[in-house]
Amino acid sequence: MRIGGGQVNAVPFLRTGEALEVVPGLIVTQHSGEGKANQYFLRGFNLDHGTDLAITVDGMPVNMPTHGHGQGYADINFLIPELIQSLNVRKGPYYADVGDFGSAGAVGIDYVNRLPKNIAEMTFGSFGYRRGLAAGSTTVGDGSLLAAIEGTRYDGPWDVPDDVRKINGVLRYSQGTATDGFTLSGMAYSNAWNSTDQVAQRAIDQGIIGRLGTLDPTDGGVSSRFSLSGNLAHSSDYGQTRVSAYLIRSDLQLYNNFTYYLDDPVNGDQFNQLDRRTLGGFDARHAFDWRFGGFETQTRVGVQSRYDDIHVGLFKTAQRSWLSTVREDRVREGNAGIWTDSTTRWSDWLRTSVGIREDFFAGSVSSDTPENSGNAQASMASPKAGIVFGPWFRTEFYGNVGTGLHSNDIRGATITVDPNDKVTPLDRVPLLVRSRGVEVGIRSRAIEGLTSSIALFMLDFGSELLFVGDAGTTEASRPSRRVGVEWVNQYKPVPWLSFDLDIAYTRARFTDFDPTGDYIPGAPAWVGSAAVIFGKETGWFGAVKARYFGPRPLIEDDSVRSLASLIFNARAGYRFDNGLRVQLDVLNLFNAQTNQIEYYYLSRLPGEPIGGVADRHAHPAEPRAVRLTLAARF
Repeated sequence: MRIGGGQVNAVPFLRTGEALEVVPGLIVTQHSGEGKANQYFLRGFNLDHGTDLAITVDGMPVNMPTHGHGQGYADINFLIPELIQSLNVRKGPYYADVGDFGSAGAVGIDYVNRLPKNIAEMTFGSFGYRRGLAAGSTTVGDGSLLAAIEGTRYDGPWDVPDDVRKINGVLRYSQGTATDGFTLSGMAYSNAWNSTDQVAQRAIDQGIIGRLGTLDPTDGGVSSRFSLSGNLAHSSDYGQTRVSAYLIRSDLQLYNNFTYYLDDPVNGDQFNQLDRRTLGGFDARHAFDWRFGGFETQTRVGVQSRYDDIHVGLFKTAQRSWLSTVREDRVREGNAGIWTDSTTRWSDWLRTSVGIREDFFAGSVSSDTPENSGNAQASMASPKAGIVFGPWFRTEFYGNVGTGLHSNDIRGATITVDPNDKVTPLDRVPLLVRSRGVEVGIRSRAIEGLTSSIALFMLDFGSELLFVGDAGTTEASRPSRRVGVEWVNQYKPVPWLSFDLDIAYTRARFTDFDPTGDYIPGAPAWVGSAAVIFGKETGWFGAVKARYFGPRPLIEDDSVRSLASLIFNARAGYRFDNGLRVQLDVLNLFNAQTNQIEYYYLSRLPGEPIGGVADRHAHPAEPRAVRLTLAARF
């Protein structure tokens, strides 16, 4: 599925990450401050900060392995939505060119090379929201130079203001076309913020804090990202070649306190997570057409490689002051994937694809606890296949089957003792975990103006093993299965009006027996969205979008469940003939008193039993907010 940038920006969203909710069935939320990676939910997965959703921007991977806050951490706060040309969306482990982190899905974001008109805009809104954007293109030599800079300040509705200070820039030179040309891009991003994390519900119920209060006002973080990247495309009689390469410097300091005084009744449980890395890699691929026994065939071959040099640490702190080191590691981790696939058209109504991918992972850990140092390596082959019947009456039927993988934090593959006490033995986990999927579906345009699809899918994981960055240890989850259905619709009766309706249901369960239960905590069953979008190039325009995030089990026996949320966002505006635009967004239109995210675990407030209290912990949805944008295109 390919989604245009215009469709992404046609609906209002609260934060940058929510721009990705244009992907059917994807929920993007936040449990902390506005500089931290979002939390993603797709196809019955609580993907945490990106564990099984592979995100790329202009060919650069966003997911970070062996990260200080969680495996696959995917922070897209550096994204500038107005620069998006398209999103390429694929779901399931069925694509040979998608490797690690892509079992649930993959989203490839591409920026424009040239803007049709320069942009200058300012946005002012509730709770101290201010954003400015300037972007433009100009001809330089035989190509185009694109420049953009964005600045954001935001306090939010919280009792302790977020005090977000974000600056973001892009500089890009491009030449030629999408099939014969190149781009060179530089990006820079810096952000600092305070955060109101999820809080214990009992603290609100007892009046210790308000609904928008915090139990540790010193939580927050600092983040930055700098990158250089290039893309080259070349066509010849021998086929189409594409090569991309990148170099990224990423830094993150996070301060969180989720359990308050459970582990340290005197100083509190705040901890600092450090992740500082330099990574580089490339993706080279070639496609060529030929005939297999007289049948039209396209074959693609490719190789991808990545290397991360990481300084990662976990420290106990109080009000952001260092108390002790839990663990501090130097990690060098690399992976390479080689792949090929072939698509053959056997007739006007039948085509098939087969592919295979081999991934190699290796790395070393140098830990401040020598017992946890070591080397690890693993490889895994992942075959894929697909078939498409049709089209008949502008309708086609398809099926996919394939295997994929999920890498674990390499520290979990070398660990031997608990880094907290340096004594308790811990089991190592495999570096790679297998995923298996199967999907059948229908895609139809039989009704004029309506594009509709329905998919039935099943996805198995051998084990959802995770390295828990908050504790510095590995948590071995159980094997699981997700079975679900997605129904996606877009109806465009006239060029200036469209209706979207997406509904997904997933049954997510652990597949082994355990008396604690077989429900997967945080896994959503029902999600959905609906939108109405109207407007022409000039004159009135607007949109209304509703997003439903169904209740989730919070513990394995399903005895504690989260709230559901239904949030409406609305937009109305006017575009003048001279390029001026006035736009009003109303976020959480009906001021729903619900939560962005909920968890259930032990924590301890001052004066409570030393063993803590099991409770629901929630990060509330922001109340109704209004944002006014004044923009010019010239």
